[in-house]
Amino acid sequence: MNKNCPEITELKSRVETQLKRKVKTPNDFIFLGGVIWERTHETISPTTLKRLWGYIDGADKARNSTLRILSRFLGFDDWDDFLEHLDKTNELQSDFLCSPHINVADLQVGERVEVSWLPNRHCLFRYLGDQKFVVEQSENSKLMVGATFVCSFFILHEPLYISCLVQGKNPPVDFVAGNKDGLSEITRLSAK
Repeated sequence: MNKNCPEITELKSRVETQLKRKVKTPNDFIFLGGVIWERTHETISPTTLKRLWGYIDGADKARNSTLRILSRFLGFDDWDDFLEHLDKTNELQSDFLCSPHINVADLQVGERVEVSWLPNRHCLFRYLGDQKFVVEQSENSKLMVGATFVCSFFILHEPLYISCLVQGKNPPVDFVAGNKDGLSEITRLSAK
């Protein structure tokens, strides 16, 4: 796992809270290694800790064994138990965009985006430029063919938030699709 991911950042923050001090000097890493040994009877070298905290350059990914020991230091059974705790408590308020997604900034005028969401909604949008789309196909959705809207991202398993939705002679409104379960499918299609 990438050592800069939010879960590992949270893990390091909690370790520092347990220590009641920031870990930022060579002596801090030696001290942390000793406290980990005292509490868990497992060893993590100061060099490994320095790499994880970004004090020295090294691997971009953290080893599972290191994450397991640090999780145990915090009182969890293992790394998976720590992740499950974060998921259940929704304690991560920010996260990097890791899910498959389509960034509208990468689209060319005329390209299309096909999306689906539960229970049986399906739409096809054509990109007009400047983050603006027109609905070309709509099945079982409140979005009408010919409607236009503005959108920045299509993210798998996340709701689709669109703004300035204009349908017929109605004034512009904002709209969310897949509010509960997110988009179940996103596909980028070339221009016709």
